[in-house]
Amino acid sequence: MKLHDYKPLDSYKGTKAIKHALKTMPETAGVYRMLNEKGEVLYVGKAKNLKKRVSSYTRLTQLTERIRKMILQTTSMEIITTYTEAEALLLEANLIKSLKPRYNILLRDDKSYPWLVITKEKWPRIDKHRGKISKKNYYWGPFASVGAVNQTLELLQKIFLLRSCEDSIFNSRKRPCLLYQIKRCSGPCDNRVSKTDYDDLINQAKSFLSGETNIIQQQLATEMEKASEQLDFERAAVMRDRIRAFTYVQTNGVINPATIDNADIIAFAQKGYLTCIQVFFIRGGRNNGNRALFPIQTEDQSPEEILDAFLGQFYENKPPPSQIYMNIKLSDQALMSKALSMRASKRVSLYVPKIGEKRAVVDHAVHNAHMALDRKLAETASQTKLLEQVRDIFHLSDIPKRIEIYDNSHIMGTNAYGAMVVAGPEGFIKSGYRKFSIKSDITPGDDFGMMREVLFRRFNKGKIADWQNFPDLLLIDGGAGQFSAVDAILKELGIENVALVSIAKGPDRNAGREWFFTRDQNPFQLSERDPVLYYLQRLRDEAHRFAITTHRVGRLKSIEKSELDLIPGIGNKRKRNLLNHFGSASAVKEASVADLENIPGINRVLAESIYDYFRPGVYK
Repeated sequence: MKLHDYKPLDSYKGTKAIKHALKTMPETAGVYRMLNEKGEVLYVGKAKNLKKRVSSYTRLTQLTERIRKMILQTTSMEIITTYTEAEALLLEANLIKSLKPRYNILLRDDKSYPWLVITKEKWPRIDKHRGKISKKNYYWGPFASVGAVNQTLELLQKIFLLRSCEDSIFNSRKRPCLLYQIKRCSGPCDNRVSKTDYDDLINQAKSFLSGETNIIQQQLATEMEKASEQLDFERAAVMRDRIRAFTYVQTNGVINPATIDNADIIAFAQKGYLTCIQVFFIRGGRNNGNRALFPIQTEDQSPEEILDAFLGQFYENKPPPSQIYMNIKLSDQALMSKALSMRASKRVSLYVPKIGEKRAVVDHAVHNAHMALDRKLAETASQTKLLEQVRDIFHLSDIPKRIEIYDNSHIMGTNAYGAMVVAGPEGFIKSGYRKFSIKSDITPGDDFGMMREVLFRRFNKGKIADWQNFPDLLLIDGGAGQFSAVDAILKELGIENVALVSIAKGPDRNAGREWFFTRDQNPFQLSERDPVLYYLQRLRDEAHRFAITTHRVGRLKSIEKSELDLIPGIGNKRKRNLLNHFGSASAVKEASVADLENIPGINRVLAESIYDYFRPGVYK
């Protein structure tokens, strides 16, 4: 691949800039980027013939209003030539994901998907995994959500009795944990199972995850009959329980198509300006869950164009399966198949089934896509109404499209962190969240000093970057003092077009009696049942949660201890009792108050304290 840069004279803009680039543009496959006068990438596209494709942008009357607007902002172009159109398609998807151009169809799917992993070690363990896939272990997935992989993990533990504890716990155990007692583990830590038998369990689990269900069920039935004949009724009972769990796994799930082994089901649905693409993950003949995704900037794009852009970006960070079933045929399905095959290093086929079970599965996905659209539209309408009320209450010029909420967290000035949460018409914008490790020497308890550093770092960078990412409304937690301090900081930064609101807790910190401070209004309260009050409380609480979580993670890294060591009232003895009972700190996190209260040395008050520590702001 080769990079070409076309930067015409300052007087060139719009079609003149494009015509200037066309003079030396090659007639080969590649990717082109359109840039504005600030050097920001406006659009990324791919072409089999770059010169032919780019020349179409000079005929403005044949273009949509959105594309014409983009052309008028273009001052220069960059291209990267590739050997094939398939390579160009993959490169285009990579660049769109990384650069997020304003005029491209963007897939807002930044999260990595969870996988199921079986480690390669003497006594392999089964666990969930999120992140980079390595060759050191065996992986199955992806799953649509952590909930889906947790459910599968729990069922597999019932069937195959594999260990799930960390090596540090496994190597230090003197007797089996609770999971062995409730028949969720075969007890390899205490040699309750031989190495040969445990390896058999591992192989059965691998076969099951690969879809070889009939063979495993026959093996379990044979083992149960053999144990009964030998009068080993305890082992026969274990086999019976495993068969029951296995049968439950086979019959559980929304879709378990017999004719589909490993495939993704992708359904397109559209209503008005909103597009939904529903993805179902089928692995080993079982449903690994589904996820609804909502690409943006799709107003004047055809369904084929949207789905084409979606596939390129969706599989940019995950391996595609060998089969993909859709409800819409792409304009160049063979090209997408070739590109995905290159990415997966195996043949990937795309189908639009017309009849049979495969069609029924696709129709089911389409139905889910339409339902997700209805929910999204209802949520958007409700959110828009709330934001209209926020506009009216705080005398804003328009509905706020971006609200930034700030909070700080520290203990006597140590491990100080600032946190920024972002919300908009479609809810919380998790990709916009930011954490700030306070770098300057802050006097313990100096929240004003912390806020000053946070705002300077956020807005000084923002000045140089994109003003479109500036908030319409800035919300902080505090009273008149905090409001005045932040207002002074914003003036010092020269920021005058951002509305500022401070929300102060009421007497005795009672929710529902908050006071609000603004620049042009006297302090006021809202009705305790006002939906806008609930909304603003939720924004503040989310910033508080994010700040506390950020501080806690940073503090853990600094002291390099177990998270249990940070809970007031938990010493070495109680920590040991918790770990011996639950097996790991992560298992303690998932425990209920009642479960915690059963541990020796843990009373009701301490159990609630442990529960609240891991779930700040969550009602029991």
